[in-house]
Amino acid sequence: MSGALDERQRFDWLRLSRTTGVGPRIFFSLINRFGGAAAALDALPALARAKGREVRIPQPDEIEAELRRAERLGVRILAFGDPDYPERLREIDSPPPLIGVLGQVECLARPMIGIVGARNSSAPGRKMAAMLASGLAEAGFVIVSGLARGIDTEAHRASLSQGTIAVLAGGLDKPYPPENIDLLAKISETGAAVSEMPMGWTPRGQDFPRRNRIISGLSLAIIVTEAARRSGSLITARMANEQGREVFAVPGSPLDPRCEGTNDLLREGAGLVTSVEDVLAIIRPLAGQEARLPRLFTERARPMPNLDAEWQDEAELGETPLTGESPSEDDVPVDAAGRVLALLSYAPVEIDSLARLAGLETRALSALLVELELAGEIIRHGGNRVARALRPG
Repeated sequence: MSGALDERQRFDWLRLSRTTGVGPRIFFSLINRFGGAAAALDALPALARAKGREVRIPQPDEIEAELRRAERLGVRILAFGDPDYPERLREIDSPPPLIGVLGQVECLARPMIGIVGARNSSAPGRKMAAMLASGLAEAGFVIVSGLARGIDTEAHRASLSQGTIAVLAGGLDKPYPPENIDLLAKISETGAAVSEMPMGWTPRGQDFPRRNRIISGLSLAIIVTEAARRSGSLITARMANEQGREVFAVPGSPLDPRCEGTNDLLREGAGLVTSVEDVLAIIRPLAGQEARLPRLFTERARPMPNLDAEWQDEAELGETPLTGESPSEDDVPVDAAGRVLALLSYAPVEIDSLARLAGLETRALSALLVELELAGEIIRHGGNRVARALRPG
């Protein structure tokens, strides 16, 4: 599987990868067993029936329609054996057989660092993510993230000028969340968006762990900035560790639930990050070297399945319970007071930055802060800064 595919082979690969019940592990097992996608497609119905499974193989016209949609959008489809397929992604357990790329494919050949974190992140957390993304981008690294609200969005925005990679859980024509559609357009001008899912695919909850393994798989290292104990960001960190990537975490207040997961990572041996230099000191020597062995957590990567003994469906990469990362869940408070309080932590933040992140005029925010201060929700600090008030008990 080291050579590039011709158009007929690429078509068959796409058809096999879009077959229900065929995840990446099963895909490569079928290719290895039958010598190619065309032969695997011929043998698959009988093989599935023998194991008591049903499969649906897409009709050729469905694949042709997907290819037309990709061409109209400017998406290039890379197969595992193509020269432009990201080298580090080839190394992981269950690499995507094919990925769609929208934007500048050459960005995938540069060294990458992933930055992930809470969607309902605080203003200081977002500021830290932006500082790290900007500094690492200036140092020559491409920033990878998942286009989610909060930390992901700030990481992408701060590294736009140097090129950033957004990995999507749905099709490249179905970006989530919808408010980041304009950001995705800017990303594709200097960087790229990547997805293994079909065009037109609306992301489901179980698609996000699949996306997360690509974020970590592309990266030399993953930096987690604010994450609760049960969050998609910790899934990314676990996958990064299993893939032999470096795992870093930004410390946070022990009083803030959004920092419990990152503080746990630090206790388990993740690298502590308070500045760009903390990351560069470890990553610069690693660029271009082989991935190291896992050193965090207790889980280990699963082996390739024995096709004769076990049939795994496409949910095989979504077995980890996922909380706080569902496309149907709206985690952004609709009222202004709720938005402001969600952005505040016990670390002071500048009022101007808070106004920008909350989407409020400075005058309106100032009036709202007076109400919150009278209610005992916030306290003021010097330098025109505010923070959450620490309540007794």
